[in-house]
Amino acid sequence: MAVNFEMLIKNIIKPLVMNPDDVVVKILDEDDKNVTIQVIVHSDDLGRVIGRGGRIASAIRTIVYAGAAKENKRVQIDIDSY
Repeated sequence: MAVNFEMLIKNIIKPLVMNPDDVVVKILDEDDKNVTIQVIVHSDDLGRVIGRGGRIASAIRTIVYAGAAKENKRVQIDIDSY
């Protein structure tokens, strides 16, 4: 079963932010071994998604990496705001 990275990340991030409708998750590049994902949140929510010292962002990456490991892929997640 393939992991839907977009849905996984959205389901993790939406409960954390104050503007869940502004969360955008896009797969920028995907091949057999690598996936690059861009996460865009409202500028007011950027601190909530990154967390103090990057702890929340690191936890999100760990969960996504675990899903990617089942498919033998490497994931890179870029978190931005607008």
